[in-house]
Amino acid sequence: MITVRPVLEIPSHLGFDLWPVSGAEPYTFLALDGHLAPDEVGTAVMALAACNDVDPTDGLPPPPDDPLGGFLHGLLTMDPLFAAGGLQVVDSDTGTRLVPGCCSGLEDRGDWWEVLDGGVSAAWFGHDPSPAAELHGSFVRLTVDSAADSSQRIDVSSAELRHLLAGVEKDLVDFLGLAAGWGAEHLPDHWERLGDALAQALAMPPRN
Repeated sequence: MITVRPVLEIPSHLGFDLWPVSGAEPYTFLALDGHLAPDEVGTAVMALAACNDVDPTDGLPPPPDDPLGGFLHGLLTMDPLFAAGGLQVVDSDTGTRLVPGCCSGLEDRGDWWEVLDGGVSAAWFGHDPSPAAELHGSFVRLTVDSAADSSQRIDVSSAELRHLLAGVEKDLVDFLGLAAGWGAEHLPDHWERLGDALAQALAMPPRN
């Protein structure tokens, strides 16, 4: 059985105390869906804020002095936004697991559709490892690390991969719905803007 999940890379969170987060190990991946525990939602929001916590570019206001406002500032003001992670593919029959490489972003998952639709013959999803997807007629070959001399592979039919990618979008919709309740409880003064920022970071349609 092959599964495809949207995942975020968890940054170091030693000493983080702005809201509750889980004990997830740094530099592992958290799968997003509508079934996360509240501290896991907090971890996902922390991860998205952390990977956009950079000095503002020209023309943007400076961050506020308070720790919470300062930490959220990049996520609330930067454009475009980055969501470190991507898609994780697991073949439970063989135990093969493809994960995003460094510098891969979940917001760039449209590249998977480009391969399926023939817009590009192959796509790469970061480095160290360097996962790749290539269209071969009626199936897509997923290579766990295309930079290696030999690498594990997963072959999946184009029809099945389309179905799995549609499931990814549902997982993200469900996550944003879950995050709305979390944000209203934990960050009520910021949630109206933060909810839109999370949707933007994940390349989802704006909230109604």
